[in-house]
Amino acid sequence: MSYVKASTQYKREHKADYGHEKIEILYQDQYIVVINKPTGLLSVPYPGSKVRTAQSVLEEILRKQGTVNAKHKPYVVHRLDRDTSGVMMFALTEQAQQKIMNTWHTMVTERLYHALAENSPKADLHTPEGLIDDALAQNAHNVGFVPKQGDVDKKGHEFKTVAARTHYKKILEGPTHTIFELSLDTGKKNQIRAHLAAHGYPLAGDEEHRAHTDPFHRLCLHARTLEFNHPFTGEHMIFEVPEPEEWIDYTKKGDKHPETPVWMVEKTEKFAKMKKADDKDELKLGERKLSRKAAAHMDFIQQGRNHGRR
Repeated sequence: MSYVKASTQYKREHKADYGHEKIEILYQDQYIVVINKPTGLLSVPYPGSKVRTAQSVLEEILRKQGTVNAKHKPYVVHRLDRDTSGVMMFALTEQAQQKIMNTWHTMVTERLYHALAENSPKADLHTPEGLIDDALAQNAHNVGFVPKQGDVDKKGHEFKTVAARTHYKKILEGPTHTIFELSLDTGKKNQIRAHLAAHGYPLAGDEEHRAHTDPFHRLCLHARTLEFNHPFTGEHMIFEVPEPEEWIDYTKKGDKHPETPVWMVEKTEKFAKMKKADDKDELKLGERKLSRKAAAHMDFIQQGRNHGRR
């Protein structure tokens, strides 16, 4: 039985469209299609997966239109994380895919994200706008993060890092949260989440980067704007979908007494159970809890038995 994160289980039970998310087509021609992807839907399948994705949903729509064939179907040109919502483009032919991917950095003139982030005590982005250029690494769970000096992996090696550059602008500062506008010079995995978290602004709803609030039971990151020159016609095109209005109201009011995120509750309860079981095992050993000093004087057989109970 595979492990299911607490946040995922919560969405299964409470998200009305879980597993049935719909996409909105913003633009379509013979070469490209631009969509508004909802949160909770993978962009494209990962290797060996047959789960529902924005790509498969789009292909089903085109199939109903009668336009899908071996040479005309959705081809990936970029991705959004599963829990990131917003504007996304697909190519509709292999030729278009290659042209877009080969010219992406000159074809796309603007990509803007909006993010709702917590103001933690460690927040250190003191200017209204600026650049974050911390190098990124990936942990054992394939989550991007900014390693601190001296951090090493489980084998004792320094983390391998890649360069990353994120431009930020604070567009609304509230008493407990801030809404950022962000653009990327590089498109690394979890870049926005990792960069903001490293500077004391974890995104609301970000389980992986230790957020303490989850007001909308989703990662609060939205791809708001995609601006580009059409790869075949040269027409300058702009697509913009605003973030949810409730983010703005929430930020203005602040959240002095936030509800503890469901995943944090689960981890706290799990830790408490483990500690209770650990204490119980120690008491069984001699009907009293051993101090660290006493445990250090146990012979190696007793230590092995005690370790085996943990």
